[in-house]
Amino acid sequence: MNYRDDVRNIAIIAHVDHGKTTLVDALLKQSGIFRENQVVEDRVMDSNDIERERGITILSKNTSVKHKDVKINIIDTPGHADFGGEVERVLKMVNGVVLLVDAFEGPMPQTKFVLKKSFELNLPVIVCINKIDRPEARPEEVMDEVLDLFIDLGASEEILECPFVYTSAKQGISTLDLKEEGTNMDPLFDTIIEYVPGPKCDVESPFQVLISTIDYNEYIGRIGIGKVERGVFHEGDQVVIVNYLNPQDVKKVKIAQVYEFEGLERVPVKVAKAGSIVAITGIENINIGDTICSEDDPTPLEFVKISEPTISMNFSVNDSPFAGREGKFLTSRQIKNRLFRELQTDVSLRVEETDSTDSFKVSGRGELHLSVLIENMRREGYEFQVSKPQVLFKTIDGKKYEPMEKVTVDVSNEFVGTVIEKLGMRKGELEVMQEPTGGYARLEFKIPARGLIGYRNEFLSDTKGNGILNSVFDSYASYKGEIPKRVDASIVSFDTGVASAYGLHNAQERGVLFIEPGSDVYEGQIVGQSPKGVELEVSVTKTKKQSNVRASGSDEALRLSPIKDMSLEEALEFIEDDELIEITPSTFRIRKSILNSQARYKSKKNLK
Repeated sequence: MNYRDDVRNIAIIAHVDHGKTTLVDALLKQSGIFRENQVVEDRVMDSNDIERERGITILSKNTSVKHKDVKINIIDTPGHADFGGEVERVLKMVNGVVLLVDAFEGPMPQTKFVLKKSFELNLPVIVCINKIDRPEARPEEVMDEVLDLFIDLGASEEILECPFVYTSAKQGISTLDLKEEGTNMDPLFDTIIEYVPGPKCDVESPFQVLISTIDYNEYIGRIGIGKVERGVFHEGDQVVIVNYLNPQDVKKVKIAQVYEFEGLERVPVKVAKAGSIVAITGIENINIGDTICSEDDPTPLEFVKISEPTISMNFSVNDSPFAGREGKFLTSRQIKNRLFRELQTDVSLRVEETDSTDSFKVSGRGELHLSVLIENMRREGYEFQVSKPQVLFKTIDGKKYEPMEKVTVDVSNEFVGTVIEKLGMRKGELEVMQEPTGGYARLEFKIPARGLIGYRNEFLSDTKGNGILNSVFDSYASYKGEIPKRVDASIVSFDTGVASAYGLHNAQERGVLFIEPGSDVYEGQIVGQSPKGVELEVSVTKTKKQSNVRASGSDEALRLSPIKDMSLEEALEFIEDDELIEITPSTFRIRKSILNSQARYKSKKNLK
């Protein structure tokens, strides 16, 4: 078997915020891909608005750099466990991985998740310890922690002898020895070329390409991206599509165009051969997991099983009194088409129709996964409602099983007791507690996924915003029993109109408010939270009776406390089963499912 010497295919894997996208920036800039006078944004690979705002990578991206006549195809993978479906597919396209670890934080839970997948595929690993310029960096200790993690995950001897490269992606420097000051990224480039093997180059056999990612373009349609496993093919070739899960279904199609990646561009090529990562256009309804192959040998390639969704919520047509004021796309048909279109590029998502034509059950890998979809739809002009996230249970041999999460908490010593107590109440079991270093302790829990819904908010308050909480799906385990509900209750508006300072001033004595004077409100809208645990109904549109008598002092401007401005994730964690979030392009409102207070009271009575 021959191997190509002119190509290396690598994936960069790391935890959220360890500098993965910044590292790719540095490699691109030093490989001469940009003109000298070209203005380049930071984190050029995070192209999606939400990615840039949140500083996370959601979709895997392809790019390539040239170093010493070797083309290095780089795939920047998501570090978030909710986007794990992306990671698993990407690893099938590469011959090695660069594991990026923060020189202060060390290896984190999501790092384990992706690493385990790459060990299963026997991929060589280069460890890159990044942010060595941080004042509190501890690269030697982190190196030991990485090796301990490898041993825990059952790494082979070969992997344990992997090379370590120390970098500061921000400064664009790398070194193989901490005693030496790095000047550029060459040590990392050279290590990749030496340590990662070139892809297999079997050009004699009939060709095969496994589609690992789908892109979508309004003009071209669906674009299949994958690695050429063997053989050679040309633009305009007649080919067949087969799928490992459905081998009887064989479709004959014609390839319109073939592209390879150069820097951030897709460059059309006439011929693609084994080992290249390509983008293929002109094939309608191409799907992730499809194999494009020669008519002489229509053999499908095996496909990585995608992890199951663990959380679901209902997306439904907005039926509030303010429906249609702000959105462009409101109907069930438009919402349905948009959700099914998302399935074309997001393999971890499930969309099912329900008994109601106006509602769809959407299941995903976690709250972040679903909230990113909601945010994207909102920005595109959709208006709809979503329900409280529900955990997906399984029944095995007549017993109820539920998804469990592995939770890692880094927290100041003074808050350790509170975190253990709160997670204990939510059926969390403390498995590991590392010795505190530098005033911080690391705790590892195993907890039901439903125990985390609504906790992150509380965690930030309990740790005064200084704690870091990360979770990753672990396994299904037998049902752990009831978990106590939130203590806070909703403050609900019982009339429709415009919120007045006078009405809000009276309401704020009952709890924390979510709206400001001048906001439009309707009956059944939730305008605040009450700490007493009892749902309250208030009138926030009430104005002071007008009279011609001025009372000294009491007519001064009313003092209102600051409102609680919730993010979408916080709102999803806050709502209860009988509540919804109305999503529009410019805002979102929390509301009761049944808006009328008498109808709500009757339905509660009937449930008892």
